[in-house]
Amino acid sequence: MNKYLLVYHGGGMPETEEAREATMAAWGQWFAELGAAVIDGGSPTGPSVTVESDATVQSGGGSNPASGYGLIEAANIEAAAEMAKGCPILASGGSVEVCETFDPAA
Repeated sequence: MNKYLLVYHGGGMPETEEAREATMAAWGQWFAELGAAVIDGGSPTGPSVTVESDATVQSGGGSNPASGYGLIEAANIEAAAEMAKGCPILASGGSVEVCETFDPAA
């Protein structure tokens, strides 16, 4: 099995407590459906900066900054992308970037 980094973009925290609870329940359901494929459920992310090659620091993320991440196992990138299609962030207009990771020791 290969490991895939899921980088969440967009989305946002719902306005009401009821909507927040529903969103958290949707994430919990999605993680439950993925089961053992979830290596690290990840976390939301906050504001970021980008360190450039000349060591300058800029506001990070450009026009589509990361809003969270997760780490899963899948047979291939197509299978990982299929799993990502169930991500609750998609329901709020967000997207999921799927990146294969590599073990430098392998």
